Amino acid sequence: MSQSCEKNILILGIGNVLWADEGFGVRCVEALNERYRFPDNVRLMDGGTQGIYLVQHVQAADVLLVFDAIDYGLEPGTLKKIYDEDVPKFMGAKQMSLHQTGFQEVLAMAEFTGNYPSELLLVGCQPVELEDFGGSLRDEVRLQIEPAINIALEYLAQFSVIPTPHKGKSEGLSPEELTIQCYEAGRPAEEEAFRKGDPRFLNKNEACD
Repeated sequence: MSQSCEKNILILGIGNVLWADEGFGVRCVEALNERYRFPDNVRLMDGGTQGIYLVQHVQAADVLLVFDAIDYGLEPGTLKKIYDEDVPKFMGAKQMSLHQTGFQEVLAMAEFTGNYPSELLLVGCQPVELEDFGGSLRDEVRLQIEPAINIALEYLAQFSVIPTPHKGKSEGLSPEELTIQCYEAGRPAEEEAFRKGDPRFLNKNEACD
């Protein structure tokens, strides 16, 4: 049955685009923002790794839709939907980065204050690679952006939200330098850039010269 379109809906992409597949959630909400225009009761947001700073936005939402890279322990590139009370469990089941624990705390704080979304959907993708600083989405994960968007559109239709296709330049959710087009164009080839971390700090027991 169709729900009221007056619900405040937050579509949130979280993760870190600088760490390969960690950027899945942000890339999903970025793609939605580029392709569609939504009614005023729907807000799209690049949550990045803001953690606890997202509390006020979650508190204001009746419906929360989150895109993220989640370690479900499944085949790399697998897309999975998690609903309602199960969402916090998966946000912290296997911590891949600081943002996951941070967002689990965001949900807990919102619930504690009594301002908690009545309906939640987590669209998560099993990452292929995370330990690649400056890298981008692996092909298996990149191919899941389109299915993830379709899941989101189907979910939103329950609340009578039918976005309008948009062609042309959209107002970005984050600095233009971090959009996937600019980011990909500016990346050096892997053989030209060491992206596994600074070797000077990998062995803490190694004495300085």
